[in-house]
Amino acid sequence: MSNWEIKDSGIRKEFESGMQRDTNDNKARPELCYPLHIPYQEQILTRFATHMANGAKKYSSRNWEKACTQEELDRFKESAFRHFTQWLCGEQDEDHASAVFFNIMAYETTLYKVKNKKYDRRQ
Repeated sequence: MSNWEIKDSGIRKEFESGMQRDTNDNKARPELCYPLHIPYQEQILTRFATHMANGAKKYSSRNWEKACTQEELDRFKESAFRHFTQWLCGEQDEDHASAVFFNIMAYETTLYKVKNKKYDRRQ
């Protein structure tokens, strides 16, 4: 038997069929991250996932999650800024937009770990 709880805002939406559901108010909307009418391969999240797959081949899966120091934070920030500048200048030698996404995600993840002292060097 599961110990999972179904969270409840206390507000219901009733549908024509009689079905009821909790509202979507104040909840994340990940489906809005996919622009309509853009082919799958051109979606920025698909490109970002491909960037992550290529990084996993080069360094190993989740290598970036080992980061837990200020020095690594600085490196992610420097890389994000460089790739943003390359993206801004229209360079096409790499997917610089995806590299910016990666470095910001890695920075924010590492920042969380540094602030909350949550890191495991065994990763």
